[in-house]
Amino acid sequence: MVTALIGGVAVAAAAYAGRYGIQAWQAFKARPPTARLRKFYEGGFQSTMTKREAALILGVRETTPTDKIREAHRRVMVANHPDAGGSHYLASKINEAKEMMLGRTKGNGSAF
Repeated sequence: MVTALIGGVAVAAAAYAGRYGIQAWQAFKARPPTARLRKFYEGGFQSTMTKREAALILGVRETTPTDKIREAHRRVMVANHPDAGGSHYLASKINEAKEMMLGRTKGNGSAF
């Protein structure tokens, strides 16, 4: 008699656990999508480069000193140089970003 009682309690506990698991899974699937944090800028290029976009390309802040801008330009350019398999378009945008951040740009300086 005691064995049947323990067996019944175990079956009931398993049923309640399964029910709770199914409800939790359905609530998890129905939750609204959350914004995911991205490490890199995901957008395309604007028609005319702004200082904000230039800072995003180089990975610096808009108020970064000149020497740090040059270091950032070198670091990004080494990774994207056309001679090392990078894109000519990206290299021109990186150079344009450096010129914008250093204040030496005149309009749309991109070759593309």
